[in-house]
Amino acid sequence: MGRQPVGLRAARDFLIQHREDYATAYGGFSWPDLPVFNFATDWFDGLAEENPDGTALWVIDGDRERRLSFAELADRSVAVAHLLAELGLRRGDRLLLVLGNVAPLWEIMLGAIRLGAVIIPAAQQLSATDLADRIDRGGARLLVAQAADAERLEGLNPELGRILVDGPGPEGAADGWIDYARAEESRGADRQLPGASKSGDPLLLYFTSGTTAQPKLVQHTQLSYPVGHLSTMFWIGLKPGDVHLNAASPGWAKHAWSSLFAPWLAGATIVVYNYARFDPDDLMRVLERTRASTLCAPPTVWRMLVQADLASARHELRECVSAGEPLNPEVIEKVRQAWHLTIRDGYGQTETTAQVGNSPGQPLKPGSMGRPLPGYTIRLVDPVSGEANDREGELCLELTGTARSGCDRDPGPAPERPLPLMTGYQHRAGEYDPELNDGAFAGGVYHTGDVVERDEDGYLTFIGRADDVFKASGYRISPFELESVLIEHPAVVEAAVVPSPDPVRGAVPKAYVSLAAGQQPDADTARSILAHVRDHAAPYQRIRKLEFAELPKTISGKIRRVELRTAEERQSERPAGEFRDSDFVF
Repeated sequence: MGRQPVGLRAARDFLIQHREDYATAYGGFSWPDLPVFNFATDWFDGLAEENPDGTALWVIDGDRERRLSFAELADRSVAVAHLLAELGLRRGDRLLLVLGNVAPLWEIMLGAIRLGAVIIPAAQQLSATDLADRIDRGGARLLVAQAADAERLEGLNPELGRILVDGPGPEGAADGWIDYARAEESRGADRQLPGASKSGDPLLLYFTSGTTAQPKLVQHTQLSYPVGHLSTMFWIGLKPGDVHLNAASPGWAKHAWSSLFAPWLAGATIVVYNYARFDPDDLMRVLERTRASTLCAPPTVWRMLVQADLASARHELRECVSAGEPLNPEVIEKVRQAWHLTIRDGYGQTETTAQVGNSPGQPLKPGSMGRPLPGYTIRLVDPVSGEANDREGELCLELTGTARSGCDRDPGPAPERPLPLMTGYQHRAGEYDPELNDGAFAGGVYHTGDVVERDEDGYLTFIGRADDVFKASGYRISPFELESVLIEHPAVVEAAVVPSPDPVRGAVPKAYVSLAAGQQPDADTARSILAHVRDHAAPYQRIRKLEFAELPKTISGKIRRVELRTAEERQSERPAGEFRDSDFVF
C-alpha cells in the first residue's frame, strides 16, 4: 500500500471492485475524509514504491516516443519542484502552464503539486490577449512554455518569471527565459519539500471554454480534482495495469480528467498521442502500437474517427467513452458496428468531475448520458420557477437535503457537498465573484445550466443548455435532439440548430450544417437534408431554414451556438446561401 492514505485507497478499491455493479457502487460509496492531502507525495509516490518499473507515461509523437516509469517520473517531478522553488515559487503562488502533450507537462504538474503551487493550465492555441487575461486574472508569477511559443509570448507581463522546456541547451535559453534543463541539477534531492498540503488549499485555476460568455475562472483544491476524479475513474472503467489513451488537448479540464488524475488513481499507464493535426488513421495505429485497453475522446474526435475505415483497425480496447458534449447516437452506432464496442457517454464540467455517466456493464439507453455517478446526488429543477421536477429540468447537484437520486428512489441521509465541486467562481485569483456564485449556488443546489430528462429507471437524457433551448409555435425545441437527427444524414458531419426569428411562429429552427468531404453545398443537398428531418422529426420540430457553414467553436472544440444565435437575431434580410423548406416541394 506504500504511503497512500488508507481511506483513499479503500474508496478507490471499492469502486474498482464494483465497477460493473452500479447499484452497489453508487449506494455504498462515500468520499474519503482527508484533512491533509497532496496528490504527488501522498498518492503518486506510493505508486512509484509499489510499481517502480511500471510505465506511468507513454508519449507518442509520430515515430518518436518516450516512456517514463512511475519511479522515474517521481524523481523528475521532485527535481522540478526544487527548480520552481529556486525561482521563487512558493505555496499558493500561481504558475501558468502553456504546454502541448509533451512529457514536461506531467513532470511540472506533479512538481507544482509537491510544492503546493497553484497551476493555471492554458491551451497553446490561445491568443496572446487570452493568455494576458489569464496572467492578470489568475495572478500568475511564473510562465512555462515551449520554444515555438516563446516569441509570441514575449509581450506578456515583463515581471513574469519564464521557463522554456525545450530551450537551446545547457548554455541557457532565449533571453529572459530559464532553461528547464536546470532541473537536472536537483535530481536525487530531498523529497520532503514543502510539507503536507491542507485539503482545502487551492491547486488548480481553470478558465472555462467560454461557449456563451467570457471564460469563467474556476478554483479547485488539493482534493476536488485529484480525489474527486474517483467518479471519473469509475465511469471510464479503469483498473490497475490498464493502458489508457485520452485524445484531448492540454489546457482544458478534460485533459486533467483522463490524462492525469483518473488513470493514476487507478494505477494505469497514460498514453499520450501528440499530434499537430488529428489523423484518424494515425490514432488507430497508436491504439494498435500501445495495445491500449481504454480510450476516451471528445465528440469532435469521434465524429472525425467514424469518417475513417474503422473496420480496418486492430486494437485491444475494452472500454470506449466520450465526454465534453453529448455524442450523437449515429456516431455511437457506427463505432458499435465496426468495433463491437459501445461508446459510453459521460457528463461533467470544468466545475466538477464526471457527474453522470453510463458505467461499465450496465444497460445503455440510446441517447442517454447515463445515471448519477458515485458521490453525486442530483435534483432536477424547473429553470423558471426553481421548483423540483422529477421528470425534466435543470440538472443540479444537491448540497443539502434528504432525497437521493440514483439507482433507486429510496430516501437516504442528507447528501454532503460533493467533494469534486469547485470552491466557486473567482473574479480574479483570490477574489470570489459574488454575482456568479450567487446564481450558481442559489436554492441550496449547484446549477449546471444544463436541462435534462429523467426516465423511470433514473437515466438522464440531455436536452440542451438552459439558454440554448427555445420555443417555436409554443413548442419547446431541443437543439441537440434535432442535431442528432441531422447528423444521421450521410452528407452531414456536424450541425448546430438555433432559433431564427419568424413573424408568425415567433421563431423557427434553423440549422447550420458542416458537410462531409465530397458533398456539395447546393440546393439538392439542402433538399435532401430537409426531407430527412421531415421524415424523422415531429412536424413542429422541422428545420425551416438551413445554411452550410463552418461552425464556430471554442478552442476546446465546443460549438458556440451563441454566435449563430446572435447572427440570426441581427439578420434583417435573407442571407445569401440560406435554403428554406418553402423553397422545395416535398
